[in-house]
Amino acid sequence: MTNETLAQYANLALYSAMAVLTVAMLGYALYLAALVPHRDRKAALAAEAARTRDEELVGAGTGAGMPGGPVAGSAAPAASPAASPAADEVDDVPLRARKAAGIAGTMTWLTGFLLVASIALRGASVHRWPLGNMFEFAVFGSMFTVLAFSIWSTKRDLRWLGLLVTGPVLLTLGLAITVWYTEAAELLPSLKSYWLVIHVTVATLSVGIFAIGASAALIYLLKDSFERSGRASVLDRFPPVRSIERLSYGLHVVAFPLWTFTVIAGAIWARQAWGSYWNWDPKEVWTFVIWVVYAAYLHARATSGWSRQAANYIALAGWACIIINYTVVNVFFVSQHSYSGL
Repeated sequence: MTNETLAQYANLALYSAMAVLTVAMLGYALYLAALVPHRDRKAALAAEAARTRDEELVGAGTGAGMPGGPVAGSAAPAASPAASPAADEVDDVPLRARKAAGIAGTMTWLTGFLLVASIALRGASVHRWPLGNMFEFAVFGSMFTVLAFSIWSTKRDLRWLGLLVTGPVLLTLGLAITVWYTEAAELLPSLKSYWLVIHVTVATLSVGIFAIGASAALIYLLKDSFERSGRASVLDRFPPVRSIERLSYGLHVVAFPLWTFTVIAGAIWARQAWGSYWNWDPKEVWTFVIWVVYAAYLHARATSGWSRQAANYIALAGWACIIINYTVVNVFFVSQHSYSGL
């Protein structure tokens, strides 16, 4: 099988992953949509149950055997069928929502496997680790994000987070195949090092975890805002705000040391490739800026004088810096990190 054929199969696997991920995203969207009418119906059921209790109390107040009162020994009024839970509900989640989320979870796993296949075929076509340009970095990072989310979903219920994970990943893959695509080719001389495998792989892994953490932080801020204003929304069906905030914090605690290692490994690689640990290259500067912002987030999160809301805004600022670093610095800044093509 020729290198060109392997590259074509890699692209075919990528297109397939995007199609499957679209189904997963729609499944998670249907899951959230199904929660909205369910919430309204639950409120109606609660109101009906309260009205029934009030009527029973009023009837009991007339006294047993009194005119208009219940006859002694008579059976109690049967509960309204509307007040009993529907047979198609488990754990307070409608059946159609659970089915949609189940399909979405399966499709997300399949997306991860297809991205692994695409990356493996891309690497085989060029006989190197497939992290030599923006296109390959985007696919690699998307793979880590999808697999990390899928694996974590086996430990806890993350259906409420699925749409904000699959949506951005699908957008990233779309940009990768249309805007950042680069034909499979040899690496630049400065990139031919075992540090490519170490430095860039850890960077993509940390970015994937930061992505999930940013989604959780955004949901926390939205849900907290709605609760403070007293407005109802589908976010009412999500986990408590404290639980979401702790989840986001835990993700950042895992990702930050990985990004710290990325900075250190990059400096070591720069020393070998360019003769200096630090060259004030735009890419190096922005990598350090990201580290500082996330360090500020962790400091604010651990300091009593800072609110959780303010700390999570800093976390989102860190994610914005990652996006700028990848989409602006890589494309518009001429540096030693400029890739061939893109």
